[in-house]
Amino acid sequence: MGNRLPSSGAVVRFCQKLNRVKTLEDDLMETSFKRCLSTLDLTLLGVGGMVGSGLYVLTGTVAKEIAGPAVVISFLIAGIASLLAALCYAEFGARVPKTGSAYMFTYVSVGELWAFLIGWNVILEYMIGGAAVARAWSGYLDSIFDHKIKNYTETHIGTWNVQFLAHYPDLLAAGILLFATAFISFGVRVSSFLNHIFAAISMGIILFILIFGFILANPKNWSAEHGGFAPYGFSGIMSGTATCFYAFVGFDVIAASSEEAKNPQKAIPIATAVSLGVATGAYILVSAVLTLMVPWNTLMPDSALSDAFYRRGYSWAGFIVAAGSICAMNTVLLSNLFSLPRIVYAMAEDGLFFQFFAKVNPTTKVPVIGIVVFGILMAILALIFDLEALVQFLSIGTLLAYTFVAASIIVLRFQQEKSEPSNEAEQDQSPQHQVPSVSTDRIAGEEMKEYESFSDKLQLVETQKKANERRETGHLKAAFEPYLKFLSDCYPGEVVTISVVMMMFCAICLCSVLVFGSNELHLPKWSFYLLLVIFLIGFLISVLLIWVHEQQQKTTTFQVPLVPLIPALSILLNIYLMLKLNYMTWVRFIVWLALGLLVYFGYGIWHSKENLRGPKGHGVTARYVVFPNSSLEETVQQVQPNLQDAMGRAESTDEEIHKR
Repeated sequence: MGNRLPSSGAVVRFCQKLNRVKTLEDDLMETSFKRCLSTLDLTLLGVGGMVGSGLYVLTGTVAKEIAGPAVVISFLIAGIASLLAALCYAEFGARVPKTGSAYMFTYVSVGELWAFLIGWNVILEYMIGGAAVARAWSGYLDSIFDHKIKNYTETHIGTWNVQFLAHYPDLLAAGILLFATAFISFGVRVSSFLNHIFAAISMGIILFILIFGFILANPKNWSAEHGGFAPYGFSGIMSGTATCFYAFVGFDVIAASSEEAKNPQKAIPIATAVSLGVATGAYILVSAVLTLMVPWNTLMPDSALSDAFYRRGYSWAGFIVAAGSICAMNTVLLSNLFSLPRIVYAMAEDGLFFQFFAKVNPTTKVPVIGIVVFGILMAILALIFDLEALVQFLSIGTLLAYTFVAASIIVLRFQQEKSEPSNEAEQDQSPQHQVPSVSTDRIAGEEMKEYESFSDKLQLVETQKKANERRETGHLKAAFEPYLKFLSDCYPGEVVTISVVMMMFCAICLCSVLVFGSNELHLPKWSFYLLLVIFLIGFLISVLLIWVHEQQQKTTTFQVPLVPLIPALSILLNIYLMLKLNYMTWVRFIVWLALGLLVYFGYGIWHSKENLRGPKGHGVTARYVVFPNSSLEETVQQVQPNLQDAMGRAESTDEEIHKR
């Protein structure tokens, strides 16, 4: 029995497989896709991905059932939390202009298993997002025709009385998804053109809603007579915020399409900021208009905006709003069907998902197989599932992706880049890369010629001293070494990685106490506040330990300001909102994760390109060659475990020995 147990070395190698990171190509701009999207194209993709069914359906649902008129605050908080995450996405999209979004960002910084799980959840996010929008699209179109489509389906096809399933099969929602799938398959230019048309119509109708809606506004609808501004209190506002995250999930379509952007370093940050600002403003203003036009407790969740105009006696305006909502939802459908196959393509290209999804059509330059397969899966979801169950399930995957992207920003910012040389590497350069040695007398002579005066020499010394004050990335800052000397012996980035894990643990504990401490756990007040203080101190200490280390120097691409503070706040807020979701959402989420682990350990871990790229021999990590005719300092050479290079050097050495 003892012989069958894996050795400690095998366990270590297995854990290394789970945490290996993606090796990026030297030319990040090289791609099999067509780079044709401008900043305007990406901005409209982002706006189209966010301003859709959330505006026309979610505002009414959250206002009536969760937050009341305080849905305005819920959208504001959700927008701020999304902005924190969007900044992280923008930095990654500019630095790594490859398709894959949160999956790719996690893979290049945290590790393979975590990247696969994020990618797996992003797939579900897009599938559910597309299906939910199709259901909402169907509902709005049905409302224009006085629900005749629904009545016909229930009468001639039948109904279901099963929990979590729709009351009747929505053939219209499934049909529009299949129709949109066909258009997406024609290529990125066709998708972008359609998105421009629908986005322009949608923004025009939103302006109409705001202008005409504020004219019809009645401030009494926010008065105590109708329950006040926040009838469900602070808890209702935060619960509404967790659900409102559904409205902002579309901004990552910008990062997902970075491999098709003409100038991703410039376009990704600008498009992300502008589209998120437009969407947040639209949601806040429209929800304010809606709850001021009619009392919040009389809203119809399925078609709140058009119904509000109908009830105020402007049926023509309600018809325009319903038609505009269909255009807006078309942009979201296109956004989801555009992004999902590209995430699947990135995972398949890395070997973590089935290889046939990595095929790109040579004519249209898009992954047609992924578009068709997942378009059909979306249509099946829209056919049988209820909108509310889909929306709640959507938020948890989005929040988890945001959390890991924020953590990845911290880890990557404090990692040494490949091009960044370490002191040891400079001292032990290989012979072929070394500059020919120059005598000390010659150097001194040249310095005396170049810096003839004492003041020039003193200025040179001061410049060198300032340059040496900044240490390598991941090392403890020189100013803090006297106080934190015990951290100076750690490997670069090691303390940062441990601190990120500790920060996430403290954030989970802190948010758990806030959410469950009073009601579910029934903690006494003294223990409630004591635990809050303990975990808050732990969270702040972990942020401080990250901050006292050297970051990467500023690059030409966009960087998140105030790292690690902004990513840390994003992590804290995302975890809090995840814990505010329904427990059944967590149950479904865990089931989906279990399915993902089966796919990864059954297929992904064995077909990963990083697995094929890894060295065959694990026992030797480096080899040193010393030529007998030179001194040790000049000739020690570290040789990487590359078999072909090693064989070539061995053959050339044998030839030299033979000649001598």
